[in-house]
Amino acid sequence: MPATGLPARGLRFLLARRRVLLRLAVWSVLETGQTFLIGYGTARALDEGFLRGRADVGLVWLAVTGLGVLLGAYGTARVYAAVADLVEPLRDRLVERVVSRGVRSGDAGSLSGLTQQVEIARDTFAGLVMVSRSFVFTSAGALAGLLALAPPLLLVVGPPLAVGTALFAATLRPLARRQEAFLVADEALAGDLGTVCPGLRDITATGAEAQIAAGTGERVEAELRAARALAHWGVLRVASLTIGGQLPIVLLLAAAPWLLAHGVTPGALVGALAYVTQSLLPALRNLIHGLGTSGSRLTVVLRRLAAPPAADDHAAPPSRAGRRQPAPGGEAVAPEAASPRPTTATTASPQEAGEPAHHTDAPGRDGSTRPAHDGRGMPLPRPTRNQATADPPPAVSLASVTFAYGPASAPVVHDLDLVLPPGAHLAVVGPSGTGKSTLTALVAGLLTPSRGTVRVGGHPVPGPEAAAARVLIPQEAYVFGGTVAENLTYLRPDPVPEEELLAAAEAVGLAPLADRLGGLGARVDPTALSAGERQLVALTRAYLSYAPLALLDEATCHLDPETEARAERAFAARPGGTLVVVAHRISSARRAGRILVMDGRNTAYGGHEELLRASALYRDLVGSWTPALAR
Repeated sequence: MPATGLPARGLRFLLARRRVLLRLAVWSVLETGQTFLIGYGTARALDEGFLRGRADVGLVWLAVTGLGVLLGAYGTARVYAAVADLVEPLRDRLVERVVSRGVRSGDAGSLSGLTQQVEIARDTFAGLVMVSRSFVFTSAGALAGLLALAPPLLLVVGPPLAVGTALFAATLRPLARRQEAFLVADEALAGDLGTVCPGLRDITATGAEAQIAAGTGERVEAELRAARALAHWGVLRVASLTIGGQLPIVLLLAAAPWLLAHGVTPGALVGALAYVTQSLLPALRNLIHGLGTSGSRLTVVLRRLAAPPAADDHAAPPSRAGRRQPAPGGEAVAPEAASPRPTTATTASPQEAGEPAHHTDAPGRDGSTRPAHDGRGMPLPRPTRNQATADPPPAVSLASVTFAYGPASAPVVHDLDLVLPPGAHLAVVGPSGTGKSTLTALVAGLLTPSRGTVRVGGHPVPGPEAAAARVLIPQEAYVFGGTVAENLTYLRPDPVPEEELLAAAEAVGLAPLADRLGGLGARVDPTALSAGERQLVALTRAYLSYAPLALLDEATCHLDPETEARAERAFAARPGGTLVVVAHRISSARRAGRILVMDGRNTAYGGHEELLRASALYRDLVGSWTPALAR
């Protein structure tokens, strides 16, 4: 859907909800009556009551005015319900669009759009409806009251109000463009700082301070220019408010002798001042501040949400199972701190063999084929085209892969060569900040290497086939507020039999938790689960997926050692499955067939006993892990 034509689509959206708009207008009429009585009742109380010595008449008119205020408050309360009926469908449509653009494939931009931009659009649209409606009906009531009191009053108040409103309307389009330019400049600066700050040590070590400062300074200047342009147009908003809302007060006072000489009563003059100060000026101020700021923001957000999605090879198609889980705050791999020491090449050629499982496809309910399952209810991965006639491709292969988080940062991964056959079990260990999570992000396609190639199952990364063949479980597991079964089957496009769910829960170690929650049909409150319980749910979800490659990025760090061992053994035993674990316990590394030690120039690869002899860093890690495990 093109990003252009937002006004036309907005008009169609409103026309499709004519009944809601009509109800909104009916309740707003009560506010119009309130506005009318504020000036008209005050004028009559003075002219027919207090100025003639008839206090009782004046009090009656004031009571009528107070009754109008109460009726207006009742109408305002009903207006909020009508606005909700108008706003929530917009939010639903935006959420559906964001979901279709990539939430199910874990696209980070779509996630941000769902959690932030859609909510901004909903709240801003609701505010705009309220201030725009209030200005229209308040102006109608006030102008009708001026005309009823004395037509000359309308000649004094009407023209400056019209000029101020027209001037403000003329600034809306350029103001929206300046607002969008400022937001783009601000995001560019934030992105630059997000790249520079983690690599400050490397910037200092390589003497690149001047180069980095120059690049960052350009972005700061760009944001400053955008802010100044936005402020210049903001001056016109102040002028609009001055002309339309404050100038009528001055004109009424200056023209008071002429008005009184042409039949305007003192009460009518006071009523006109009440209309301007109590109704027109606040309504115009709310319109200018609301529509001028929030309206520009809404235009920018809707334009971005309506823009066609950019081609993204990082995400798998929604119909495949190996997609990233859309979890705010943990499903996307966060960059580790850049290492201050350059890394060197590591050549790895695992010796362990991984026999691919024999595959058979069973017809589904709709006549299509879907993967068969083993005796434990475990889904067997689909065979690739060349498995029947040739050796299967490596589960993971990295060729001369280099990655750094900034142009002046030392590479976190440098010329890394790594080959894992199907069925391999690799543990990645090393000190914090040496690139362990970076490696899993590169394999998952969340990061793109600066140099070299990454393949998963023979398919290039990033790419839809590679994304469908892997599942990433990060440290902060994502659990949503559905049932246990809905959480477990999230990565499966087809219905999952209950016996398969129970077998997977038993294999990974989720069964006791599922029983305590009330079974597979029980609803889950994510806030009531501990971090370890959420990890068990996410691990079982990944275990049930069709993705043969499982990447556990400290995904068991909140589990006790026994539960962690059970989960890792379950993943390692998946037919044709390959397991890569970022280990945080020596026991996890001991269970792996091969171990990759990441620490810059000391990067090493091999088995446990081999690394104890050849790698001093691995010996130190084992020594530091063992006491912690004993405690």
